[in-house]
Amino acid sequence: MPSQNPEPEQSPDPKTLKDPEPKQPSEEPPNQEPKVEGEGEEEEEEEGECGFCLFMKAGGCKESFVGWENCIREAEENKEDIVEKCFEATSALKKCMEAHADYYEPILRAEKKAEEQAIIEFEKEKEEEGLGAQEDSKDLLNKSDG
Repeated sequence: MPSQNPEPEQSPDPKTLKDPEPKQPSEEPPNQEPKVEGEGEEEEEEEGECGFCLFMKAGGCKESFVGWENCIREAEENKEDIVEKCFEATSALKKCMEAHADYYEPILRAEKKAEEQAIIEFEKEKEEEGLGAQEDSKDLLNKSDG
């Protein structure tokens, strides 16, 4: 009888069915029941998942995102280079997100802004290094002349 309601003590009251605010069923929320069966590991992660992860999985790229997450986790556990190991998973996720840009647009926009900021910072560092190298060259020339 798996289709029966797990809370048989409460029978539906016609007055509460019309109530726009949902009633609290019991003291404990139903999703905080102890996990006993072998599925525990995956379900435990879902309980404590971050909002970003939930957002990513709610869109059309759930499979790509889960594959990317697993790759990152493996790389961290094995102390591997994440960028090298997960390049394909990251590319697949990015392509999927671009194909579903209507949903993932806020993430794509934030990523683009972060990328632009990183380029600006990189250019500043290059410029500062270039100026420093020019100063060093001038100092060397002045010392050899003098």
